[in-house]
Amino acid sequence: MIENEEFIITRTFNASRKLLFKVHTDPRDMANWFGPKRLKTEVYKFDLSPGGLVHYSLTAPEGHQVWGRFVYREIVLNEKIVFVSSFSDKDAAISRHPMIATWPLEVLCTVIFTKQKAQTTLTLKAIPINANEIERKTFEEGHREIQKGWTATFDHLEDYLDFVQK
Repeated sequence: MIENEEFIITRTFNASRKLLFKVHTDPRDMANWFGPKRLKTEVYKFDLSPGGLVHYSLTAPEGHQVWGRFVYREIVLNEKIVFVSSFSDKDAAISRHPMIATWPLEVLCTVIFTKQKAQTTLTLKAIPINANEIERKTFEEGHREIQKGWTATFDHLEDYLDFVQK
């Protein structure tokens, strides 16, 4: 059994907790920062409620497109968002990772917003659910790549926050 498969990343932003929460829960904002800068994000469905679905795509400059979805489990205003993240097809059905066949189909993500004076610390925790041993091992071995992806996404978010606060 794998013991430490949970992925955790923390970043402090020069933004209020209210603003940081807002840009996570508004589809227009999400389309402007979610994913690394070089990718174009499109949000097709956005239902911010427990059981609600977010369906989006990320498109690379050369045209390669990846689809994803979130299903919300819990939303606590300005404090926490819990959702299940999955790759999907264009119709929002869960699908396998386009390049890693043993990636877990579902990853439970918890985003926590903590006020730090004039800043906000965002903590993202992710762990596979309903996964077999091979999928859990793939997830744990992928932590370095997950770190790169979220770091690039948070860089993009930081730039977007700077833009909206001007």
